[in-house]
Amino acid sequence: MNILTKVKYSCRVSSVLNKDVKQHGKQFMFDTREETSWNSDEGTPQFITISLEEPQKISGFSFQFQGGFSGQKSEIFLYSADGAPVHQEPFYPEDINSPQLFQILDTARDKPCSKLKFVFESSTDLFGRIIVYDLQLLG
Repeated sequence: MNILTKVKYSCRVSSVLNKDVKQHGKQFMFDTREETSWNSDEGTPQFITISLEEPQKISGFSFQFQGGFSGQKSEIFLYSADGAPVHQEPFYPEDINSPQLFQILDTARDKPCSKLKFVFESSTDLFGRIIVYDLQLLG
């Protein structure tokens, strides 16, 4: 189940294509519509930070990228309510349009976190752009 449908959260992103938040803003990663997406601007690294109002145990996450604009070398960072690092691990998305599921290591699943940061060190796009249609956190 997508945790983001049951808890309040806020989101920050590294950039928005041409600063056009009405057409390419972060809100489109969470609206469940197939025709909308967050588009980053050029450059690396790109990031997505999600702050949860209440600490949650995260078992995994899912991304749906646009092929040609996927993250490559990527990492997730989990933080506790006081900002202390809880866990960090790399993940490696494929350059495809389909939703991709990533599991958090078992050792980190029982540690509640209040903030997550996804960092995309590189992209399949020559200019470092990332396009995300859907992002879910799994409990």
